[in-house]
Amino acid sequence: MSSHHERKQVPYTPKQMFDLVADVTQYPKFIPWCTALRVISKEDQGCQCFLCADMVVGYKVFREQFRSEVSLDSEALTIEARYVDGPMKNLLNQWAFEDDGKGGCIIDFKIEFEFKNMLMQAAAKQVFDKAFSRMTDAFIARAEDIYGAKG
Repeated sequence: MSSHHERKQVPYTPKQMFDLVADVTQYPKFIPWCTALRVISKEDQGCQCFLCADMVVGYKVFREQFRSEVSLDSEALTIEARYVDGPMKNLLNQWAFEDDGKGGCIIDFKIEFEFKNMLMQAAAKQVFDKAFSRMTDAFIARAEDIYGAKG
């Protein structure tokens, strides 16, 4: 299994970044390679929300659909997406948004993934660190668009 972990400090509040990442229906507008996203089900339970979503990812001639179950905890400011169906053997995304004590936050992003196809897994290892950094940067750019440039 491959993994990627990064922490980035941003000038936006933990709540702002949580809300931005939690708004999965907007992903096709700004996440590289995300061509479509559809929420299948949603269940609110106070400060926790659970949803099931299908995301279509496209890159050059490749086009794949993934189904994930997502748990959003607005009190703990954490998001976890667990893979349910698609071309992967395993996929887990975890987000945490921590107050940096200066009016901004630290984004803590972790992802673990494993393709069913070993050839794809080997190829993915070569490019995924850069791809995941690009994805995190897309969220930060989206925050600038929504909340304005800071810092």
